[in-house]
Amino acid sequence: MNKKILRLVEPGMSLFLFVLIIFAAVTFFFHMELAMVEGGVILLLIIYSLISARRKRRALVEYIETVTYNVESAKTDTLLNFPLPMVVFTLNDYNVVWGNQVFFDIAGGKPRLDSRVTDLAPDFNAKWLMEGKNQYPGLLEIEGRKYQIHGNIVRSSEDDLTHDFMGITYWMDVTDFDDIKQEYANSRPVVTIIILDNYDELTKNLSDRMRTELRSQVDDKIVQWAEGKNGFLTRVDRDKHVFIFEERYLDQVIKNKFLLLDSVQDVVNPGGIHATVSIGIGRDGASFEENFSFANISIEMALSRGGDQAVIKNRFNFEFFGGRGTEIETRTKVKSRVMANALYQLIGDASQVFIMGHKYPDYDSVGAAVGVCCIARKRGTKARIVLDPEKHSSQRLVEKLKQQEEYRDVFITPQEAILQADSRSLLVVVDTNRPEQVEDENLLMACNRVAVIDHHRRAATYIQNAALTFYEPYASSVCELLTEILYELVEHSDIRRFEAEAMLSGIVMDTKNFTIRTGERTFDAAAFLKRAGADTTEVKMLLQNDLDSTVSRYKILQSAKVYRESIAIAAPDVPQDRIVAAQAADELLNIMGIQASIVVCPTDEGGVIISGRSIGDINVQVILEVLGGGGNKSAAGTQISNISLDEAVVRLYKAVDDYFDN
Repeated sequence: MNKKILRLVEPGMSLFLFVLIIFAAVTFFFHMELAMVEGGVILLLIIYSLISARRKRRALVEYIETVTYNVESAKTDTLLNFPLPMVVFTLNDYNVVWGNQVFFDIAGGKPRLDSRVTDLAPDFNAKWLMEGKNQYPGLLEIEGRKYQIHGNIVRSSEDDLTHDFMGITYWMDVTDFDDIKQEYANSRPVVTIIILDNYDELTKNLSDRMRTELRSQVDDKIVQWAEGKNGFLTRVDRDKHVFIFEERYLDQVIKNKFLLLDSVQDVVNPGGIHATVSIGIGRDGASFEENFSFANISIEMALSRGGDQAVIKNRFNFEFFGGRGTEIETRTKVKSRVMANALYQLIGDASQVFIMGHKYPDYDSVGAAVGVCCIARKRGTKARIVLDPEKHSSQRLVEKLKQQEEYRDVFITPQEAILQADSRSLLVVVDTNRPEQVEDENLLMACNRVAVIDHHRRAATYIQNAALTFYEPYASSVCELLTEILYELVEHSDIRRFEAEAMLSGIVMDTKNFTIRTGERTFDAAAFLKRAGADTTEVKMLLQNDLDSTVSRYKILQSAKVYRESIAIAAPDVPQDRIVAAQAADELLNIMGIQASIVVCPTDEGGVIISGRSIGDINVQVILEVLGGGGNKSAAGTQISNISLDEAVVRLYKAVDDYFDN
């Protein structure tokens, strides 16, 4: 039905008048005088209706005006008497458009609309408003009070798009709340474990009186370091202390660079051995128990990195301090025997064994894998070496092994290993402890049982939940560790001659012909391999370089520059082989006055490789760790992807500067 017709038939004055007019028209045909009377009445009713409607309309307008005035008055009164400080300002120049008295009171000034917000609060910045945020990042402090600021952007006229935007901010005084929050954070417990690294070496062959005296001297150094921190210190073992203090003192301890690490070295035994300690700190835990667990992880990390350093562990990561001194060898053959038996048992329980090293495996990595294969053969378990056929740095050794009957089908690719792995497979990772540096990380995640054998310092990211972990940062090479394990598990006749030569080549390469990081255990391992049939001439031939590599190495040396008087840094602008770069770093150490050398080379993939070497007090592992690398004090390296040579060199120089300046 038409809406107009519906509107006409609805009950109301219009309908009534319409009906009356029809009756009057009908009456006109029968009685003219009566019809005129009716018409007059209808006219009067129409006039009365118009007057009444106008009166009602005027009353409604007056009511609306009254309500609007009251609302506007309420809004104005609310703004003026709002309990929170408020200010309206222009975003382009921070000029105050309006502010209530409470705001000017906290700013310490009289109400002035010609002032700027930055005049009253110099640290204020409205960038957060223009970024679409409704809360100021952090707290703003004025006259010793702290304020949390909320706000938004407004425009005075929707039609005037060229008008300056304004910001409205509300300032909440949260001083008391923040003070309580800070006190809570400052009073949180920090659990510290302090271990005397070389207790056995320090007290060896000494009388009980001398041992007690040395221990007392170390205790005095620890007590002096703990003084002023209002903590609880107790010795829980002959070489172990536990110290609990509040978080408020930790920043000062870090700022002082853990003075205990240096002061305790003033304690020297009659043989000239200096005492060293490792410090493990647990913080930010949900309870004392969790902090103590963090402290245990930290002290284990410090010892696995060579000792004489401090490690802080929180819920998310590690922080390292110190660790620049000479590593003190504390390992014993007892540990090697225990680890050998554990590895032998794991191999015996496995359906098959995969051995994997780091990316671009070198002679030490491949030689260690050969050692594990020898153990697996003795145990009767099938073993495979996981190796990328194209990307490795031990071509001559691998080719020699493939010619042997026992190793013709030993080398497989990571993809083949993943397809063959089952729930009882054992993965042995050698020469690295970082998951991102293994030959194939997918294989690492695919295997349920993993054993890790490595001689590098443990990094912040390391392979966790391994069934067996054998870290010895004091060892010259991982081949040295595998030789000690072989000594416990097999006879000389069980080791093939080429296997002994492969492992000896790893030791020779990592020790630079027994000149770096070489201890008595290194020579014992070499002697064992020699008795097993290793020919040093064959080893020498394995490590020989071709003419092109030799020429490339000397081209790298020509680009070297001396930095900080004792560091030689070479950065050739053409890609170089990894072995050549490492050999060039070794060669630079032959220059008189050079204590450390670092070679930076671009790669064909658009990144760089960095090799560092040291024969002095400089710890190249600490320098390159900042760039994502690893290793030990005398040999370290890293690879950085998607970076130019110039940018990598800048980052390297900064890392060197930070090492010396901090």
